[in-house]
Amino acid sequence: MRPLHHLALATAPFLLAACSLFYTDMEDWVCPPEGTQLTYENFGAAFMNAHCQSCHASTATDRAGAPGEFIFDTKSQIQRHRARIFARSAAENDSMPPGPDDPPLDDRIKLADWLACGAP
Repeated sequence: MRPLHHLALATAPFLLAACSLFYTDMEDWVCPPEGTQLTYENFGAAFMNAHCQSCHASTATDRAGAPGEFIFDTKSQIQRHRARIFARSAAENDSMPPGPDDPPLDDRIKLADWLACGAP
């Protein structure tokens, strides 16, 4: 009989492949033809402050494991990492922020549009 951890290692690639079926990539999300009315000033800054900055601000005292290169203090920092932010937090992608207080889907859809349009 195989130990349980061997079974987990053997099935992990299949589980990861199955999870990727539900992942939306930023390249698959088209900026609306008319663009977006969402800007850093009227949407992005507030979204990031409410849902991301507790771990991703340069001044965060407890980053909860957030990698040091992912700092979202400024519009240009967000624009530089927008594909990663999209993959983790926009549309139905909801691995970030972790925990029970996830942003509502409507806000994640707005985030998807804003990021897909270049995070103006």
